[in-house]
Amino acid sequence: MTTIIARLLKLDTPTVSDALDKLGLAGAVFGIAPMTVRRRICGPALTVKLGAPMPGLPKRHLGAGAIMSAQGGEIIVVEHRGRTDVSGWGGLLSRGAIAKQIAGVVIDGAFRDIDEATDLGFPIYGRAAVPVTARGRVAEHAFNEPVTIAGIAVRPGDIVMADSSGVVFIDHTRGEEIVAVAEQIFAREQLMTRDIEAGRPLGDVLGADYEDMLKKDGK
Repeated sequence: MTTIIARLLKLDTPTVSDALDKLGLAGAVFGIAPMTVRRRICGPALTVKLGAPMPGLPKRHLGAGAIMSAQGGEIIVVEHRGRTDVSGWGGLLSRGAIAKQIAGVVIDGAFRDIDEATDLGFPIYGRAAVPVTARGRVAEHAFNEPVTIAGIAVRPGDIVMADSSGVVFIDHTRGEEIVAVAEQIFAREQLMTRDIEAGRPLGDVLGADYEDMLKKDGK
């Protein structure tokens, strides 16, 4: 896993998204963007599931259990069901995550205390900023269990990658295969970049061969 993450950090989310397309896999999401510092992050997912308050749920602050159980380098992935009317993450959680050397947070919804997280240099990827507290409005239903982020199923330990272009999730059981394809795509695009910078006509470089790059038959 460590080697795969190191290789991914040399790539970017568009290249990984292309690899997922080539393999016929889902994983890239839309609408979730960097909201604090712009830093590429990549690591295993530590999941949190939020929802409406209901009797019988654990009496703990949302996200606290995940932070306390975290290993350094993990990324907290929060299922907030796309909600932008109430926060699903905040400043004290960011401080706790930094103390546990968590690499960042991806939340499918809104969060607050963006200025605080930015000043702390903590990467958070989300849908929106909102000042409204979660107290009495949102509760943690579970952590370290499968979640759904923008329609993509994410399991604990799946690989999360995020940068200024967005977020992709990688099934950890197929990590080697996906990274290998992404590296092949990156190498081809590097050759194209070389040709463009050498003055070769753009139409020649971005011709039919480029359009066929992601076909599953390998063309």
